[in-house]
Formats: sequence, C-alpha cells, structure tokens
Amino acid sequence: MSKRKYTVARYKVGGKTFEILVDPDLALEYREGKPVSLDKVLITDTIYTDARKGTRASESDLLKVFGTTDPRKIADIILKKGEIQLTAEQRKRMIEEKKRQIIEFLHKNCVDPRTNLPHPIKRLEIALEQSGAPIDPFKPVEEQVQTVLKYIQKVLPIKMARALVGVKIPPQYAGRAYGILSKMGKIVRSNYQSDGTWIAEIEIPAGMQEAIIQKVNELTKGTGEVKILEVK
Repeated sequence: MSKRKYTVARYKVGGKTFEILVDPDLALEYREGKPVSLDKVLITDTIYTDARKGTRASESDLLKVFGTTDPRKIADIILKKGEIQLTAEQRKRMIEEKKRQIIEFLHKNCVDPRTNLPHPIKRLEIALEQSGAPIDPFKPVEEQVQTVLKYIQKVLPIKMARALVGVKIPPQYAGRAYGILSKMGKIVRSNYQSDGTWIAEIEIPAGMQEAIIQKVNELTKGTGEVKILEVK
C-alpha cells in the first residue's frame, strides 16, 4: 500500500458496493470539477467491493453495473456519483464553509417577522449553532435550507420572504440603473415619465432591502428614491 494519505470513495448500486482508494483532497477537487488528473487522485486502479478487506470486484459485476472493466472510467463514476469518506479536517472545513453559505442565504432571503427586516449575520450564526441543525457538507444550500430553517425557527423568529420595492430614478441615471437593478430582482412594473424619469416596482429577496437602497443611492448620487411597498 502506498504511503500517501488516502480515503475511500464508495458507490452503492443494485445492492452492490464498489470502492476505490483515493487521495482525500484531490478526490474532492475532482468531484467539484476542478482540473485534477485522475491519475493523481487514484492511489491504485483496483476496484474493490470492500477496500478494508482487500476484496476485489469481479469483472462480471463491473460489466453488469458499469458496462466496462476500465478502472479509470469506473473510478470517474464512483467519484462523481458516489460518496467520499472525508477526513476529520476536511469535514470540519467543508461544514464551516457550508454554514457560511447557508447564513448568507438566510440573511438575503429571510426576515424577522416582527420587523420585516433581515437578522444581522452574527445573530443568524448564533441561532444556527444553538439550533443544532444538521449540515450536509455535500448537499447544495437550496436543498437543505428548508430543514435548517425549521431548526432555527425553534430559537429565533424568522421566515422566508420577498419584498416589493418602488424606485424612482432621475433620467440621467435611468439607463444604467435599469441594467443593474434588474439583476437584483424581478421588475414587475416599469414606466418612464415624460422627462425620462424611470419609475418601477421590483420584487427582491426580503433580506436585500438595505442593499437595494444603498445601490440606488450609489447609482443616483443620493437623488433616487426607494420605498418598501410590501414584504410578504
């Protein structure tokens, strides 16, 4: 066995298990689509049914499941579709990064129902820790945020919400403002007055109320207007 550090990547399908030995850090980079050579990821090109016991997969099983006995093609499938056993350091690092992404999502898309304003980042961080919400380092934020939100709601008043804001942009800034503000939300109403002033209603994630106010002030040098019409 190589002296390189390694971990197991495992793929279960049709009641069978297939495993390969991989470099833990490079395997994660490969899975994430980074330009990493498969040769560097693999510790050995052997396909196992139980790597710990050294039990190799039969060619017939490989052909039946993968349609090939080519270890590189099989390893590619295992790495992309299977699970990679994380080292303790990797798991900690990935969970912390996923927590950061979840907090940013909640700050942008949720509000305190008592005020209809977003909670501060620090308050969300504390609530997430107190809630004991399970964090999956591999699952996308959007797929687990509803579960996380249910946990957080036990310790902090919070809800997903959208805000409808009205903006009034002076004519000299209207063209540039339209392009930028349309990327921040969905323009549901838009019209231009006779002097070129742009008036619009934009639906945004409720947590972005302050961000759109700041952006309008920045784009118009403080001459634009923003009004929160509704939070729902």
